[in-house]
Order: sequence, then structure tokens, then C-alpha cells
Amino acid sequence: MSSWSPTLALEKSARMGHQARLPQIEKNRSSYNLRGLSPCFPSKLELMTMTPEPSRSVAIVTIGRNEGERLKSCLGAAVGDARTVIYVDSGSTDGSANFAREAGCRVVELNPDVPYSAARARNEGFACVMKFDPDAAFVQFVDGDCTLVDGWLEHGMAALDERTNVGVVCGHVREIHPEASLYNRLFDLEWRQRPGEINACGGNFMVRPSVFSAVGGFRADVIAGEDNEFCVRVRRMDEKIVLLDAAMVWHDAAMHRFMEWWRRARRTGHAYAQVADLHGSNEERYFIRECRRIWIWGLAIPAIALLLAPFTRGISLFLLFLYGPQFGWILRNARKRGWPLGDSFLYAFFTVLTKFPAMQGMLAYYWRRWRGQALTIMEHKES
Repeated sequence: MSSWSPTLALEKSARMGHQARLPQIEKNRSSYNLRGLSPCFPSKLELMTMTPEPSRSVAIVTIGRNEGERLKSCLGAAVGDARTVIYVDSGSTDGSANFAREAGCRVVELNPDVPYSAARARNEGFACVMKFDPDAAFVQFVDGDCTLVDGWLEHGMAALDERTNVGVVCGHVREIHPEASLYNRLFDLEWRQRPGEINACGGNFMVRPSVFSAVGGFRADVIAGEDNEFCVRVRRMDEKIVLLDAAMVWHDAAMHRFMEWWRRARRTGHAYAQVADLHGSNEERYFIRECRRIWIWGLAIPAIALLLAPFTRGISLFLLFLYGPQFGWILRNARKRGWPLGDSFLYAFFTVLTKFPAMQGMLAYYWRRWRGQALTIMEHKES
């Protein structure tokens, strides 16, 4: 249920002329299955008795909605690595909650009368941690389509212990089946980032409970890009966000259809528009540049080219050739990062193409805002 779409960072990473350093990760699979819901419900099996010597005082919050087999792996890696594991379900219909209880998790079932969102789910999970494990030194958030890598919790806790001015840490994310589809491959390419201090992380991260509480958690009304919005407020508290050079999770996009990719890119545009609406007027002008690029490439250029064509004897259509240099620029930067030609071509093509569904998402946000409509979850996966 990851809210951080690869397209959110597509253009930013295209401008980075470096080869990401990614450690080799051993695939961590498990035979767990999950699906279900329950209001901070104690399981039949207490986690503290399951884990002889769990990672020091770290609680794990996992969120999911119809993740299927991916949740089996997710919970299988989480249970036993921490003394408390919370699973928050957003209206799944495949029995996730029941499995989570049997696996030893506390389960929170979100009230369907209130719109679902990843932000709301994480807030509910954090509240459950504070209720049942208030002494937890750190909280690790994990999306239901991700699996924690062995040793990550120790890496994260050590970094937070060592640097008191760091409030949030995350690690490398890799796609578990990049060969399964070209869309999975796109995810895997985008996850590759350089370690160090960053402006925002995705939905998988470790945080100090004091920092999470001080910023008020996630804004439940932000239905996409909620992690970026959260990180803006974290940095305003002078807390740093650091990407460690360590493997954190395996991600399973399981994306095989063009329309799934299109809907995800559309949600990305919605995220840009909403978060820019909230934080674009401050000094940082967060996401303003991204929104401007989408307006230009996703609407202005094609609209001018097509609308003026009858009056310019088609000369205005030459504006469409501007997409060629943009494609070439992204392709060149991808090659500078040491990527094979095929990967670079794939990345450049979809980076250019993503402007159109993103524009659709931005317009959807402005339309909803103008009409005063409640913002509801935008799903892209086909269960």
C-alpha cells in the first residue's frame, strides 16, 4: 500500500548523474498470509512471548489493503523481529485480519464510514503502539507489499542512537521481481538512490515516537504523497531525514498492466497538486517546480500545438518535437549512471509519458477541491 509512487521521484532521479550504491540483499521470503481487521485487538499469541530477544524496543506498524500473498511475506518477516507488531487493515476482503491475528499481530480494523487512506492507517497503527507498547524507542512503518530485510532494524536503530538530530531513517528499497514486467523494472530503477540526508522518504521508514507525535503524525486528508507532506513538517522541526546505505525492504509491485501504471501516475499528479497546495507557498515552494513541469509538458505544449494547428497550417504541431530533446536528456543522464541502454530507454520513455496521467491527477485534485468533495483513496492495483 505504498504511497510513494516511483513517478514521484522520476524526474528528480533523472537529474542525478550518479550510480546508486546498493548492497546485495538476500531475498527474505516467508510462508505467512494476511488479510483482516480489528480495532487494536490483542491476538491470541502475545508477541513478547514469541520473540526471545527482539530488536531493542522497536515496534512495527504494517498497513495493507487486499495485498494478497505479499502480506504473507510482510508479516512473516516482521513477526519475531520486534516485540510488538501492529497490522492496520483498510477494508480488505481477503481475510487479512484473521491471518494477522493468527500470526501474532495486534490488528486494527479501520471504520469504513471514514474514508480510507494510508495516512489514516499509519496514524491508527501508531496510536495502537502508544497504547500497548508506550516504551517503544522507535517505530518502523512497513507497507503491506514490502518485506523487511534481515538486519535492517538493527541498522536503523543504531543510526538513530548515534545521531540525535536525526528523526527519521530509511534504507534501500529494491523490487523483488524486476523481471516480471517492464513496470516492475521501472520501480526497481527508481528505487536506486544515493545514501545521505534527503528531503523525503517513502512509506517505509523508522521514526522516533517523540518526533512523530510532535508533528501530529500524518495528515489523514492527504490521500497520496502523505509521506512527502509528513517529511516537510519533520524537517521544519530541524529534524533530519537520512537514507542509510543499507537494505531495508523488498518491494513487490506486482504490476502487469498499462492501466495500473497509468492510475498510479495519475495518483502521483494528485499528490503533487495537493502537497503543493499545502506547502507550496512557503520558502521551499515544495512541489511547485514539479507541478509547473506537468502543466507545461502535460497540457500547455500539446494543447497549443493542437489548438493552433488549423490556424498555422499545422506549423504549431512542430512543438511536439520538443519531447524528443527531453527524452534524449533523460536517456543521457540514465546512461551516465551506468544503466544498460534498454533500462535507460525504458526509464526515459516513461518519465516523459508520465506527465500526461500526472496532469490528469492534478486536474482531478483541483476539480475535487473546487467542488468541495471529500478526497478518497485512489487505487491503482487490480486485486
